Amino acid sequence: MLGKLKDLLFSASEADARAADHDDVAVAAAAVMVETATLDGTFDEDERASILGLLQRRFQLSDADARELLAEAEAEQQDTNELYAFTRAIKDHFDHDQRVEMVEMLWEVVYADGVAHDFETNLMRRVCGLLYVEDAESGAARKRVLDRLGLSS
Repeated sequence: MLGKLKDLLFSASEADARAADHDDVAVAAAAVMVETATLDGTFDEDERASILGLLQRRFQLSDADARELLAEAEAEQQDTNELYAFTRAIKDHFDHDQRVEMVEMLWEVVYADGVAHDFETNLMRRVCGLLYVEDAESGAARKRVLDRLGLSS
């Protein structure tokens, strides 16, 4: 009986830890997106809508949950300038293909306003290095975004 109770308690705490990890990585991903969007000095509605759509698709969130996650990410991003902590959470919880997908999502945020600012492209190079995504993979992700958005490279 005691063994079953221990199993139940430890299983529940492990599930809670996995859920917390999932929440942490979602906040980290959203915070990096917010950092990307705000780096050019503005955070307009197109960028906000892009991030909300990306969060809904990537993390299977409702509109309300995506908005809550975005608000939490904005608060986290404003409280710290520590990009490394956010990218480390992503690197530690995403496999390589998911990290490339994250880079593609970030390029979509960069181009949400139709233009890539120099600060944004510099951030993308740093983020790719921190996520262990090769330049060629980032370039291919960027091209896919440009094609999808109908923008010329």
